[in-house]
Amino acid sequence: MPKAYVFTRYGGPETEALVEQDRPSPGPGQVLVAVRAAGVNPVDWKQRTGYARPGGGARELPAVLGNEVAGVVEELGPDVTGFTVGDEVFGSAVAGGYAEYALLPTAVTAHKPAALSFTDAAALPVAAATAYDGIHQLGLLSGATVLITGAGGGVGVAATQIARALGLTVVGVASEGKKDFVEELGAVHVPSGPDLAERVRAVAPDGVDAVFDLVGGEVLEAAATLLDDRTKLITGADRETVARLGGGPVERARTAAVLDEVARLVADGRLRPFVTGTFPLDRAAEALRTVEEGHVRGKIVIEVAR
Repeated sequence: MPKAYVFTRYGGPETEALVEQDRPSPGPGQVLVAVRAAGVNPVDWKQRTGYARPGGGARELPAVLGNEVAGVVEELGPDVTGFTVGDEVFGSAVAGGYAEYALLPTAVTAHKPAALSFTDAAALPVAAATAYDGIHQLGLLSGATVLITGAGGGVGVAATQIARALGLTVVGVASEGKKDFVEELGAVHVPSGPDLAERVRAVAPDGVDAVFDLVGGEVLEAAATLLDDRTKLITGADRETVARLGGGPVERARTAAVLDEVARLVADGRLRPFVTGTFPLDRAAEALRTVEEGHVRGKIVIEVAR
């Protein structure tokens, strides 16, 4: 039977297990994919603790971990068009991606360009697409300055590159250990920690035009003091705090068209997925711990052998 990495109840890492389960069957508007790679994101472990995405319902347990995959179409659901068996695709999983097989909704599934590896493609549907949505939501003109907190993580790395491709100046907040990495992306690095706003003002004396927060909490509160126009304050990490501060969450499009766009940016050389670590499926626990500890540079991906 196919293997999958699941959580059996809400809680900590002790709820996780590698299990065998029936191969899923695609429903209307879905394709069954033989997974080649699955991206690992902070939202994965947060869902294990009981966090639910806006508009999402309770998960049926045990639930497969993971939200983004790349693989090969094995079976089509009823009335599916635009895809055939054997197509190489990537997208957002219906109910988990750390598995040998996953279901993808065709509305959030794109054809993988031949030049894009499965591993890199699996890094795009959540992190890169969130970054793309957020940067375009801000609607800044070329030459403007955007502050990105958490610039060294999966979404931050993509957001920095997408912003730079649009001609924006980026001030990237990250730990001191990620300074060289953030600067390699083309951003002005500012170390995280107390007195953040003062350090940002020192490197951006003319101010910042927008804030794309990926940390939340005190970092988000400090960054908000740099803006007069809070409509230019968005977060992918802390909806409650940003609402209190007068900003808003990243508005996710969740469409195949966005996936096509981020894949095109990769193909054009303007966006590097920066996959910095890969793990086989039987070491999914290690992959998720690496992300859960919060010190990852770029993206972690689980590779599924065939």
